[in-house]
Amino acid sequence: MVSANFRGLAKPFCRMLGFLKQPVVVAAEINVNLVALTVMGLVNRLWALSYPRAVVFDEVYYGQFVSLYMKRIFFVDDSGPPFGHMLLAFGGYLGGFDGNFLWNRIGAEYSMNVPVWSLRLLPALTGALCVPLAYQILVELHFSHCAAFGAALLILFENSLITQSRLMLLESVLIFFILLAILSYLKFYNLQKCSPFTAGWWFWLLLTGVACSCAVGVKYMGLFTYMLLLAIAGVHSWHLIGDQTLSNVSVLCHLLARGIALVVVPVAMYLSFFYVHLTLLYRSGPHDQIMTSAFQASLEGGLARITQGQPLEVAYGSQITLRNVLGKPVPCWLHSHKNTYPIRYENGRGSSHQQQVTCYPFKDVNNWWIVKDPGMQQLVVSNPPRPVRHGHIVQLVHGITTRYLNTHDVAAPLSPHSQEISCYVDYNISMPAQNLWRVEIVNRESDTDVWKTILSEVRFVHVNTSAVLKLSGASLPEWGYRQLEIIGEKLSKGYHQSMLWNVEEHRYGKSQEQKEREVELHSPTQADISKNLSFMARFTELQWKILTLKNEDTEHKYSSSPLDWITMDTNIAYWFHPISGAQIHLIGNVLTWASANVATLVYVCLFLWYLLRRRRKICDIPEDAWRLWVSAGGLCVGGWAVNYLPFFMMEKTLFLYHYLPALTFQILLIPVVLQHLTDHLCRSQLPKNAFSALMVAWFSSVYLVYRTFSPLTYGEPTLSAAELRALRWKDSWDILIRKH
Repeated sequence: MVSANFRGLAKPFCRMLGFLKQPVVVAAEINVNLVALTVMGLVNRLWALSYPRAVVFDEVYYGQFVSLYMKRIFFVDDSGPPFGHMLLAFGGYLGGFDGNFLWNRIGAEYSMNVPVWSLRLLPALTGALCVPLAYQILVELHFSHCAAFGAALLILFENSLITQSRLMLLESVLIFFILLAILSYLKFYNLQKCSPFTAGWWFWLLLTGVACSCAVGVKYMGLFTYMLLLAIAGVHSWHLIGDQTLSNVSVLCHLLARGIALVVVPVAMYLSFFYVHLTLLYRSGPHDQIMTSAFQASLEGGLARITQGQPLEVAYGSQITLRNVLGKPVPCWLHSHKNTYPIRYENGRGSSHQQQVTCYPFKDVNNWWIVKDPGMQQLVVSNPPRPVRHGHIVQLVHGITTRYLNTHDVAAPLSPHSQEISCYVDYNISMPAQNLWRVEIVNRESDTDVWKTILSEVRFVHVNTSAVLKLSGASLPEWGYRQLEIIGEKLSKGYHQSMLWNVEEHRYGKSQEQKEREVELHSPTQADISKNLSFMARFTELQWKILTLKNEDTEHKYSSSPLDWITMDTNIAYWFHPISGAQIHLIGNVLTWASANVATLVYVCLFLWYLLRRRRKICDIPEDAWRLWVSAGGLCVGGWAVNYLPFFMMEKTLFLYHYLPALTFQILLIPVVLQHLTDHLCRSQLPKNAFSALMVAWFSSVYLVYRTFSPLTYGEPTLSAAELRALRWKDSWDILIRKH
């Protein structure tokens, strides 16, 4: 019985081991073209990556942010979101960079603690991977492998793309994610035709959204391509809705999948970039001043150290500093000093000759004010404290001079249509004090809210005239020490940030004696302000600052206009060795740029010709070829247009490297046009052979131009003055030649 059971168990076991009788074979398909292009791209971009071991052009800019990441110090960069900076900082982290290097000038030699190779590695890798991505994009567009290989080679031998990817810069990272998004969507779209809702279908759809989010997270220029892909996806979705073979449920599922992958996922990822950014940068730094008091208090050190232990609720008798919420043109605090307004201004207008009230952009003892109850004389906090609530009437007493904040029907110094703000001085003349102010908490949750330190944004409305205390932003003349003008805005509606104030520093006053009051630092209660500011509040503020903060635009030696980019009439000298004369320039492959322009012109002309002919019911090319021509052109020409034309509307300093994403799309168009000409315009074998020979000669010329300018791309070998002059193919190029 046991033997029979054993035999019964042994049979299936033997069948399970039967596969061992045959060898285990794993088959894999390797695209040799793809492997070769990847290897060539890596060699092309990674060769001698640590050279030069000196700060090159905008490395002086990005390096500062990398150092701040290493030290966990908060900063704001108005050029774009933080994802690109975090990627560069990740390279520094992998190389063990401690952040200790002074990025103060281009050409400064890197110290031994700076891992130059590691810092430049990520841009170089992404630049190298753009080569195989270009190949795959044309394959997914259903062009020949020969055309795809040609597109990859053009990317490989484009000098400007090489230069930009071999330095600690972000353009190559941006272009990589743009191309990855394009490739992912094409793969998803091709799978849509045969196997929707499979694992591969979902993978490429989600990767499209992820890549778009990463592109936008590196630079806002990525938004242009993202909008293009959303438009293409919208057109395809419109076609899906009209597909009668799909049920209503199926169409709904398709639309939901696209909405989640192309909208929800990118938004969630974009938020995650800021979450990581704000988590890493938790320490106070030099950029804090442009943020609100609440934001500053959420950072370790700085204002957080000053405000720790402050009373949370403002009470009668509180000693406070009032910061204007707008923070423009610079962050400033309500301020007064003993000087008075001049009796008459330069234009002959008279003033009240009262004590000046200004907005001062530095912390100062004259920024302190005391919140007084109009019905009582005391300037100290009672026990228990009586909190000030929304709608309460207060007087604001200047801490040092003990004069009351006042306004009246006298024109402001620089804003004659508004009222002057002063501290009342009794000259025994017919100008009675008008120093009552109503506290209005703008961000209140109810009409009984208490005025809170840092958290509350308040308006001060003058009781007698209904004027609102406001920062005009104008700088006073010398008699006002160039401080910012404060005015009473009449008949104001709404809550512009220039009218809003928040308490930044706060303590409860305990002494009636003036000298003792000035040194009071007692903090009776703890108020952890940082926990009251949510991530979304910090994200919203930081995002708004990035979008609205503008550095003073100064004309740069190498700035250029978009018109200069198409014909490459400009270049940028990135680095110059002071002894050997070796140099690195952002100069493109002249032949490739010219060919890209010709290809764009040929495409547009042929497209319009075909379109007009088709309108007359004349089809010059088959329907499949027409659809391919439209889809490829819509992607390449559309990508060029959306990444180029918006710069004509931008009021900022522009450089040649801003054109590189648009140029990449143009380069992809060259093989598209060449294959179309070969397939549809060269009817017989003889023209095809001649055209092929011409293409070989043209590709050889592209390579020769690349080799000719490679010393300016890689910074070596060093060229003589005569050789440098020979490379100045255009008079507008600034090739640096040493004077002996």
